Amino acid sequence: MATLPIDDDHAPLYSVGQVAAMLDLRQAFLRRLDEYQVVRPRRTEGGQRRYSRVEITRVQYVVELVEEGLTLPAIRRILDLEARVQELERRHEADQRRIRALEARLRGRDAAR
Repeated sequence: MATLPIDDDHAPLYSVGQVAAMLDLRQAFLRRLDEYQVVRPRRTEGGQRRYSRVEITRVQYVVELVEEGLTLPAIRRILDLEARVQELERRHEADQRRIRALEARLRGRDAAR
């Protein structure tokens, strides 16, 4: 069965107006998030912003941080650092798997002797 765009959390389906209405925000706030590179929705060929569900979730998170008193440049830095931590955690897990595999191979060689 074919996957529909609506099933894809990353599909850019929602306009600025739709997201603003869903989250009870001003459209200008969403445009500012894009200008400050905090949430970067994709653009249509005509230049209109389109948000995915992933981006909408990120907007909700940003709103929480704004309500805590953080500035948009600070929020952008936090999001960048969180992404970096996630990447480092993925690399660490991959390294740990490789280490376990190498240890298992070494144990197998020692047992064969």
